[in-house]
Amino acid sequence: MKYRNLYRAGGKTLQRVLCSHYVEPVRWMILRASRQPGFVVFMVMQSIQIEPLKTPFDMDFAPPGSKSLTNRAMVLAALSEGTCTLSGALLADDTRVMIEGLRKLGFSVIVDESASSITITGQNGRIIPSGAELSCGNSGTTIRFLTALCCLGRGEFVLDGVPRMRQRPIGPLVTMLRNMGARIEHLGDDGFPPVRVLADRFAGGIVRYGSETSSQFLTAVLQIAPFARNEVIIDLVGRQTSWPYVAMTMQLMDRFHHICELERDPSTAEPIRIVVPRGTYRCDHFAVEPDASNATYSLALAALHPGAKVTITGLGKRSLQGDVDFANVLQQMGARLTMGPEFITITGPAQLEGIDVDLSGMPDTAQTLAVVAVFADGPTTIRGLHTLRVKETDRLAALEAELTKLGAEIQIEDDALTIHPPEKLKPAAINTYDDHRMAMSFALAGTKSSGIRINDPDCVNKTYPTYFNDLRRFGVDWG
Repeated sequence: MKYRNLYRAGGKTLQRVLCSHYVEPVRWMILRASRQPGFVVFMVMQSIQIEPLKTPFDMDFAPPGSKSLTNRAMVLAALSEGTCTLSGALLADDTRVMIEGLRKLGFSVIVDESASSITITGQNGRIIPSGAELSCGNSGTTIRFLTALCCLGRGEFVLDGVPRMRQRPIGPLVTMLRNMGARIEHLGDDGFPPVRVLADRFAGGIVRYGSETSSQFLTAVLQIAPFARNEVIIDLVGRQTSWPYVAMTMQLMDRFHHICELERDPSTAEPIRIVVPRGTYRCDHFAVEPDASNATYSLALAALHPGAKVTITGLGKRSLQGDVDFANVLQQMGARLTMGPEFITITGPAQLEGIDVDLSGMPDTAQTLAVVAVFADGPTTIRGLHTLRVKETDRLAALEAELTKLGAEIQIEDDALTIHPPEKLKPAAINTYDDHRMAMSFALAGTKSSGIRINDPDCVNKTYPTYFNDLRRFGVDWG
């Protein structure tokens, strides 16, 4: 494990030192504070090497709570009547920036770290402060959900994030909100953060919405729609991007006692209209499911190792999250699958087979599958990846670069990625591009082949801070 120590006093001094020592963003851990006031020792974890798994495992396991559900439920709780406690909530970078954003908007948010719970006192659709500046880090859900939420207030609200956030689209959400009476300005490039919301409550009404680069735009509007002055009707044009995430939002709204009406095309069953009546939310307690996207790494780990077995508890046929379907993808590749209402079990086969699959409904699983495909017999083609260009990094370009390092032959055509596995993986230091899913996915390769090093592994703090420690629970060593 490679580290660099920094010894400086005071937060501002430390910030200057970090900026002067590193070109790329880094993450650091406070290891200890000396007895001298203001003197802190910091350690930066630069890279780790994953050691191949020596023996198969048989594990029952539940990853931390879902980021998607935690951030959605926090918004609905803030909009609710009364107080709501979220149990099993995820406490990671993406949810912490949402917590701070809600606090700046005047909401009481109490976090119990030891219990992984968040208690929020709702304000029944009202935003009390007349303005705020909200820093959203690199959390797409946070900046999109809070941009919509601010439209319920009165005053001036500015939302921004890290430099990468200024390359992540928000234009379709801004257009949608403007078409329902909101005043929003782009403060930089058109269609991207930062944005200024000049709020005077939210009119609502009828709007058309096409197939955009993120389902979060539609989710952001749905969440605030019950508090619009007029009933919100959204006509959906074309096949919707990542529809399972929109379905999850509507099911969650139902759990908070507000029901949307969904109309489908009778001939194709595609969604064509959502009607959100005026009303409010109510929920005293909501139990957050384990994160289905992050469960893919444990499921893939079992599938990669013949005879290994993992049972994910708390996820299954009743799950609100569409990414549970990743287990079916592994079954297509030859893994043995058993799925119940609240569990998923995968057992690794003697050999995985390459497949052709569309992941447009669960794009966050694409990197996991891409790494699994390196060990399959025959090529794998992953389709429906148009949203990967605008995630935490350009994930298609990142996958092409890092899979090529391992010796795979990669083809990208439109939104499809084809992986031709090498006869033998090459040792490589994997760049992670400050993208948590690059680090977690490529660590799986190291459990099968020696010489795989993960650069900037602490980027997993975005959604899964305990990821590498959890790998050790499966018998995977790293150092």
